[in-house]
Amino acid sequence: MIIQVFGPGCTKCREAEQLVHEAVKVAGLDATVEKVSDLRAMMAAGVLTTPAVAVNGTVLCAGSVPPLGDLVAKLMTAAQKEARR
Repeated sequence: MIIQVFGPGCTKCREAEQLVHEAVKVAGLDATVEKVSDLRAMMAAGVLTTPAVAVNGTVLCAGSVPPLGDLVAKLMTAAQKEARR
């Protein structure tokens, strides 16, 4: 599972990245977390507002830092979908 955190490096984007790392630990997932700050890469992924989090190329949330519980639930759902493939 590849999780991308999109953002230019602002406070909220750094907070989102830390939250993603925490959510991965809480969920017990085997995932690679990548920070994406390149504007072209963000646009190519369809990210218009930051921070944003994507799993395997699918944007899960954008424009705010989600609560930890919400993010864990979204990551677990994405992991279950990935396991079915």
